[in-house]
Amino acid sequence: MTPGFEETLAEIERGSDEIIPHEELRARLAAAARDGRRLRIKAGFDPTAKDLHLGHTLLLNKMRAYQAAGHEAIFLIGDFTGMIGDPTGKNETRKPLTREQVLDNADTYKQQVFKILDPERTTIAFNSRWLDQLGTEGLVRLTAQHTVARMLERDDFSKRYRDGQPIAIHEFLYPLLQGYDSVALKADVELGGTDQKFNLLVGRHLQHVYGQKPQCIMTVPILEGLDGVNKMSKSLGNYVALNDPPQEMFGKIMSVSDALMWRYYDLLSFKSLAAIAALRQSVREGANPRDVKMALGAEIVERFHGAGSGEQARAAFIAQFSQGNLPENIPEITLAAPPEGLPLARVLKESGLVASNGEGNRMIEQKAVRVDGQRVEDRALLLLPGRTCLLQVGPRRYARVVLKAL
Repeated sequence: MTPGFEETLAEIERGSDEIIPHEELRARLAAAARDGRRLRIKAGFDPTAKDLHLGHTLLLNKMRAYQAAGHEAIFLIGDFTGMIGDPTGKNETRKPLTREQVLDNADTYKQQVFKILDPERTTIAFNSRWLDQLGTEGLVRLTAQHTVARMLERDDFSKRYRDGQPIAIHEFLYPLLQGYDSVALKADVELGGTDQKFNLLVGRHLQHVYGQKPQCIMTVPILEGLDGVNKMSKSLGNYVALNDPPQEMFGKIMSVSDALMWRYYDLLSFKSLAAIAALRQSVREGANPRDVKMALGAEIVERFHGAGSGEQARAAFIAQFSQGNLPENIPEITLAAPPEGLPLARVLKESGLVASNGEGNRMIEQKAVRVDGQRVEDRALLLLPGRTCLLQVGPRRYARVVLKAL
């Protein structure tokens, strides 16, 4: 293999968790490079909410790396499977979405993906195109290709079965339909999070059944949200949306802990591994982690909002926080929050920033409270579990608050 190919391969494999089978993927990529052929790289996204967030970009960035090597990215919108709802990692049956809800969300996905992907090498597909046509007979034939015993090998299904929690029949269909997507698209490679491994393997199995060469699989890690604990999720409020305004996006990145910052560098930054290693070394030698975090925030903002936006967001953040005089040692407090969240005034009190709920409300009314750099004037604001916030009261009182679910 040529040195150039090895560099391309390293970039494709960077940050991946598992490749199945590893040597087969390398051989396919080498053959495609030799023959001038494009591989079909598939990743599916169920439009169960309107916003894509940084957690989704791990897959999008990987698709981008394949595109840079000359391959075709298939951004698959699960408008059919989205009505079922992916049961992966769920401890209870999900409520299905309507077709109207799914299509509404899908429209926003199409507007966001090209912030990362190359339009010239991207195919947007909807799995309703072939799954609507499968019909009852086709569905029965598809279900005959897998057993209940194999389905119960999935950790989430087996746990729910052991615990006596219900598993709806339609949830068993989800991995089969996702696998059939790979058959319909003749995918060479399918990408997914580590929690999708079972579904991706079903795709390999079904391609073999239907006489196709089974796809290779590449999984990527699950990105923790701003709390550093839970998977990034809109429902937990611990996410950074691709459509967040620049200053809000920057402020959210600045709210993460120093330890989580390195995880974000490893999984989200386009800097070389050598450059990231140099940043780690600089911090060990005394550089301020805050400045390194600002560089990450600026890089991510610029990626989604265009040239110059990162530096503008950085400057606005510094201006908000007393021209960079942010305290070196901001106290970090962990609070337990119910599902409906905690009132901001109570969080201010329990984090020691104010003496009482009343004082907290007065400071909010006086426009003296900021959450992640944004001034808050709504006394009714609730901070949800799963979120980490940088709070400021007045010019000098700061706290970083981690809200964990009760």
